[in-house]
Amino acid sequence: MPWPRAALYMLASLLLSLTQGLGMNLAAANLPQLQGPLGATSSEVTWLIAAYMAPNVSLALILVKVRAQFGLRNFAELSILLFVLVMLLHIFVRDLQSALIVRFFSGIAAAPISTLAFLYMLEPLPPAKKLAVGQPLVLTSIALGAPLARLISPDLLMLGDWHGLYLFEIALAMMSFSAVYLLPLTPPPRAKVIHWLDVVSYLFIAVGFGLTAMVFALGRVYWWLETPWLGVMLAGSLASLTCAVVIELNRKAPFLDIRWLTSKEILHLAVMLFIFRLLMSEQTSGAYAFFQALGLQNDQMTTLSLVIIGASIAGGLAYLAVFKPGREGAIQMAALALLLIGALMDSDATSLTRPAQMYVSQALIAAAGVLFLPPAMATGMMMALQRGPTFILNFIVVFLSTQSLGGVIGTALVGTFITWRTRLHFQHLIENLNLSNPIIAQRLTQLSGSYSHVITDKSLLNAEGVALLGQQVTREATVLGYNDAFLAIAVLAALALTAMLLHLAIRTIGKRLSPELQAASG
Repeated sequence: MPWPRAALYMLASLLLSLTQGLGMNLAAANLPQLQGPLGATSSEVTWLIAAYMAPNVSLALILVKVRAQFGLRNFAELSILLFVLVMLLHIFVRDLQSALIVRFFSGIAAAPISTLAFLYMLEPLPPAKKLAVGQPLVLTSIALGAPLARLISPDLLMLGDWHGLYLFEIALAMMSFSAVYLLPLTPPPRAKVIHWLDVVSYLFIAVGFGLTAMVFALGRVYWWLETPWLGVMLAGSLASLTCAVVIELNRKAPFLDIRWLTSKEILHLAVMLFIFRLLMSEQTSGAYAFFQALGLQNDQMTTLSLVIIGASIAGGLAYLAVFKPGREGAIQMAALALLLIGALMDSDATSLTRPAQMYVSQALIAAAGVLFLPPAMATGMMMALQRGPTFILNFIVVFLSTQSLGGVIGTALVGTFITWRTRLHFQHLIENLNLSNPIIAQRLTQLSGSYSHVITDKSLLNAEGVALLGQQVTREATVLGYNDAFLAIAVLAALALTAMLLHLAIRTIGKRLSPELQAASG
C-alpha cells in the first residue's frame, strides 16, 4: 500500500480509538457535573457507568464470529452506522431515565469500534509488523481516551452541560462513519462459524459479565453489605456463568475452550493482566479522584492531563524503539518498576499537594501502562495461534475480561480500600481530639472567628467552629486513605515485579540445567 494511503488508514485507526475511548470516558470523567442537568443524585448518576459497561464488557466475544460469518465489510459498515444512530439518540435525552437507556445502547454500539481501530491499524502493515508495530500503536491510542476526556471536558460542558458532551461524541461518530466508508478493509474469506449453541452460551456469558460489571460499578456507591439486590445480582452472574461453563465443557466444538482457558499458562497470563489493570487504577481511581476529593475540577488538572497524554505517547514510541522478540519480560518488568516508583512518590501526599507535585509520578505510571500491555497481548496471541486460529477468540476472552471487566473491578476494589482506610483514619483522629486541649481550643476559636461578625450567639459560634474542624479532620482522613491506597499499590507492584524476577530466574536456571541433566543421563 502506498504510504499516503497507509497514513490515512492509520489516522482512521487513531480516530476510531479516540471515538471509542472518549465515548466511554466523557461521562465517567464528569459524573458530578452531570447531576444537575439530569436531575440525579451522586448515587443515581453512577448508573450511567453501569448501564454502559453491562453490555460492553462481553459483546466483542460474539462479534469475532459475526465478523467471520457475515463479512468484514458488512461488519464495519453496519457497526459504524449503528454507532452513529445511537449517538444521535443523545439528542432526545432529557432526564436520567432516558440517559440510562441511551448509555446502554451506547455500550452495545461502541463494542465493535475498538475492533475496527485494530483492523484499520493492521491493514496497511506487512505481516511482520502487525504485532510488533500495529498493536502497540492501537493500544497507545486507546490509552489516550481517559486523560483526553478530562482535558476537553471543561470546554464541552461550557457549551451546554450534557449536550456539549454528546454533541462532540456525535461529531466524532460522523467522522468515523466517513472514514470507514471511504477506506474499505480487505475482506477475508467468509465461513459459517456460528452454531445455535454459540448464541446460547454467549447469552449466559453476557448476562454473567454484565451483572458482574454492574455489581462492581455500583457496589462502592451503595456499599456492598448494605444493599441486598447487589448480592442477588452477583448470585445471578455466578449462576449464569456456571451454565455457560457447563454447556461449553460438553460440546465437541465449543464456543470457548474452558480447559485451555484454565491451563497453567493462560491462568498465569490472566492473573498478570488483571493485576496490572488493578495497579493502573492508581491513575484513574487514585490521582484524579484524590484531587477531586480536595475540591479540584477537571479544568484545574489540564496540565496534568497533558503530561499523562505526552507520557503515554512517549511510552508507546519507546516500546517501538526497544522491542525485539525475547524482550517481552524485560519490558514488562520495566513497566512494573516505573509503576512502583510512581506509586511510591504519590504515597506521601498532603492536603496541600496539587497536580504539579504529581507530574513526574503520573508520567511514569502513564508510560508504564502503554509499555506493559503490548508484550502481554503479543504473548497471548502467539500462544493462541500455536493452537490454531479458533483459539484467538479464547485469548480475546482473557484479554477483554481482564481489561474491560478488570478495569471495573479494579476501580471498585481501590475505591473500597480508600473508603475503608478513610473511615479508620477518621475514627482514629476523632478519638484523639480533646476539646479541653489548649491547642485544639485555640484552633476552634480561629475557625469560628471568621463567622463572629455574623453569628453573635456564642453556642452557635462554637458549633460552627466544631463543624469546620470536622471538615478539616475529614479532609485529612481522606488524604491518609489515598496515601494508604498508593502505598498498597506500590507494594503490590513490588510483589508482582519480584514474582516476575523469580519466574525468570527459575526458567533461566532450568534451561541451563537441562543440557547438563541430558548429558549426565546419556
